[in-house]
Amino acid sequence: MSVTAAIYGLMGESPTPEEKAFFRDADPWGFIVFARNIDRPKQIIRLMGELRDCVGRDAPIFIDQEGGRVQRLKPPLWRAAPPAARFGELWDREPELALEAVRQNHRLLAQELRDLGIDCDCAPVVDLAIPGADAVIGDRAFHAEPGPVAEMARAALAGLKDQGVAGVIKHIPGHGRADADSHFALPVVGEDHETLHETDFAAFKGVADAASMAMTAHVTYTAIDAENCATLSKDVIAQIIRGEMGFDGLLMSDDLSMKALDGTLRQRGERALSAGCDMLLHCNGERAEMVEVAHAAITLSGKALERAKAAEEARGTAQGLDAAATHDAMARCFAEAGLEAPAP
Repeated sequence: MSVTAAIYGLMGESPTPEEKAFFRDADPWGFIVFARNIDRPKQIIRLMGELRDCVGRDAPIFIDQEGGRVQRLKPPLWRAAPPAARFGELWDREPELALEAVRQNHRLLAQELRDLGIDCDCAPVVDLAIPGADAVIGDRAFHAEPGPVAEMARAALAGLKDQGVAGVIKHIPGHGRADADSHFALPVVGEDHETLHETDFAAFKGVADAASMAMTAHVTYTAIDAENCATLSKDVIAQIIRGEMGFDGLLMSDDLSMKALDGTLRQRGERALSAGCDMLLHCNGERAEMVEVAHAAITLSGKALERAKAAEEARGTAQGLDAAATHDAMARCFAEAGLEAPAP
């Protein structure tokens, strides 16, 4: 069967016979793993092999490993990576040191992932830190200004790529000023287009040419499309993401099971693809929902297939890394600026 435009999660630490059969028949482009799928390194390595065996190819495997509040690999087995906001504090003192620290931090993140067989990271966050907005982004954002965010996001992507991991910028075209957490409700942003162009949209425009993949925001921007959130909006995707921002990489939906969206899972998937998304993301591992998404997930072809191939190539090869020396290099950046260094 031809590869379909979908990325799926699974329920446990190993795929069940039913999940294996579904993945074999559905033939998704990739997979995503969460804390519920993670125990020990050997188990994760085995799981990566099992997932790829289901589809018979080197399928991309994703994880949310940003650092701070959002990291699926946690201590004591893995490093407690700092949240993005720590690098923003460093930027305000020494921008060049901040860029170096971001790059080294993401080299470390990538090494941890590559050692386990994971080759795509749903990071960096390119959303702005907006005072008064819902806390779902908060310290996951590098900064409140688009220029610093774009520069640090580019450094993050470079650090990931250095160790063979492809990054996914999120949540395009901007979740930072949303008034709700899209996991639970549909956020609505009412700022005018000019304001968004100069702030939220500018951050993504500044990194668009460096990213092979981006994840949409389940956010409605009334100045662009008052009826549909970005994931489901032809206007937002064509005019803003592909047009104004110039992003030409693989565009995946955020998780289709989130409560910001309504309708059946099949309807959500069909609407996302019709709006211009290249790929559907479904995370919770609920098999009945995955079956619905599979009915919507078309075979990859044309421009979407080209973008998927380019994203696969962006994974690259790990270059080898002395983790202790790399962490020391990151820590020195903070120390030179008079800030407390992240713990090893």
